[in-house]
Amino acid sequence: MYNKVIMMGRLVADPELKTTPQGVSVCSFRIAVDRRFQTKGEEKKSDFFNVVAWRQQAEFVSRYFNKGRIILVEGELNTRQYTDKNGNPSTWYEIVADRLSFAGDSKPQGGAYSESYPAPAPSAPPVQSNQAQQISAPAADFSSAATDDDYPF
Repeated sequence: MYNKVIMMGRLVADPELKTTPQGVSVCSFRIAVDRRFQTKGEEKKSDFFNVVAWRQQAEFVSRYFNKGRIILVEGELNTRQYTDKNGNPSTWYEIVADRLSFAGDSKPQGGAYSESYPAPAPSAPPVQSNQAQQISAPAADFSSAATDDDYPF
């Protein structure tokens, strides 16, 4: 079986970060995804999806995203059965995020471009051995990419 969801949409509200009693971070948020087609003369329609992110992804969303930002969500669609306050059985649908990224007009803040592709760590100087001289290329400087107004591609 295969269960994979990929959606890009805007956060409807600020993400809500919580911690479980076991100390695990969990972040819930809702995204609005515009439909691809619109009937002439009608307003654009959107669908709304619940998303939950755990651990590092939860902290990533909480730190870099807020209401109105565009986010790319990859994960799987899960359902949970529950009884509502009137005693009726109901189903809750949510996307459990595996990967979250900046997308669209969202501009990264703080130097991170994606949870899956963190900024490179500073490189240490090459270690010299007695038998052969090691030649290395200069380390790339990504510090200006995080503050530029244009994307580097």
